Amino acid sequence: MEFDLEDPLVSLEEEQTFTISELFASESEHVPSPNCLTSTHFRVFCCEAISLILQVSCKLDPFVAYLAINYLHRFMSSQEIPQGKPWFLRLVVISCLSLASKMKNTTLSFLVIQKEGCYFKAQSIQRMELLILGALKWRMRSITPFSFLHFFISLAEIKDQSLKQALKSRASEIIFNAQNDIKLLEYKPSTVAATALIFASHELFPQQYSILRASITASEYLDGETLSKCFDLMQDMMRMEAKELMIDTSFLSTETPVSMLERNTKRQRI
Repeated sequence: MEFDLEDPLVSLEEEQTFTISELFASESEHVPSPNCLTSTHFRVFCCEAISLILQVSCKLDPFVAYLAINYLHRFMSSQEIPQGKPWFLRLVVISCLSLASKMKNTTLSFLVIQKEGCYFKAQSIQRMELLILGALKWRMRSITPFSFLHFFISLAEIKDQSLKQALKSRASEIIFNAQNDIKLLEYKPSTVAATALIFASHELFPQQYSILRASITASEYLDGETLSKCFDLMQDMMRMEAKELMIDTSFLSTETPVSMLERNTKRQRI
């Protein structure tokens, strides 16, 4: 059975229904150790590894690449990065992609990653896969921001199915782009999902924006201050993306989701 990132706790052997509370309670088990996030070695290693993964991502199911990057972050946050072994990065990347492709039932060729002087035998890849599996405690059904999109969209009680699908699609694009920003690893998947949806709603459907924003920020599972900080980071990311795409970013300069959230938070405190 192919692993679905939007429904990570359900498998062929486990036909029971999981509650949304269980999903929120389990998400911290599927993120990198916070102790590594300030490490320069971790950041440099992961940036290089992600760059390598994205080089072949055009030929992959995007969810395979996303899942591989999740495995990479979680695995490397529990490991000491060896110095003077450039082949180690490539072996980890290949092994993470291999595991992710198996979870998604996708055939993957490593010829585009293997290169002269750095060719790995199947046994070497299998050994690294086992090392990764052990470090991740065999929790391969990763809980990611995609796992929370349906829940947060449902809070707004949007009737129009085409609107819901467009909102979900744009939020998914933002989440895919966010995986390149190491700083966003500081936030839980649910927080990233909520932030992506709020920005997507402002961009696509400004008339429904206030309703969706209010419904999401009122969720008992989210912390307002943490959500505001995540907004700041994602806002910077979106500005950079907008500059590259040459689109209008004026809505980010005055009355932004961040300022609106902060103003409402202050009112609640008063």
